[in-house]
Amino acid sequence: MSRRSDADTFTMTRREFTLESALALLSSVAITVSGCGDDSSPTTPTNTPTNVNGNISDNHGHTAVIEAARISAGAGLSLDITGTATHPHTVDVTQADLMALQNRQTVTKTSTTDAFHSHTVTFTP
Repeated sequence: MSRRSDADTFTMTRREFTLESALALLSSVAITVSGCGDDSSPTTPTNTPTNVNGNISDNHGHTAVIEAARISAGAGLSLDITGTATHPHTVDVTQADLMALQNRQTVTKTSTTDAFHSHTVTFTP
């Protein structure tokens, strides 16, 4: 039988284990630090579209969302806003409306009439 010396035995406290585990996890993380700097060139905001939710007047379960990809594509569309309501409505969004949304301008549309009423839908990017 061989006997291990104290040098061969490795013991670690809970605190040491936690610290080593955290360091092992963080070793694969890239951290980027950027400062204010003294760049003299101003940054220009981009008009990258994001999904735009519509605010629907007198709402009772309808939802209106124009996806970013549809805004970028720029082709007019007929948006179904039924959502969880028991009846459908659609909102026609033109190419000009999508251009306005790309330029961060509010667009207000009136839905089709169904169940004896319509809704005003306001898209604010």
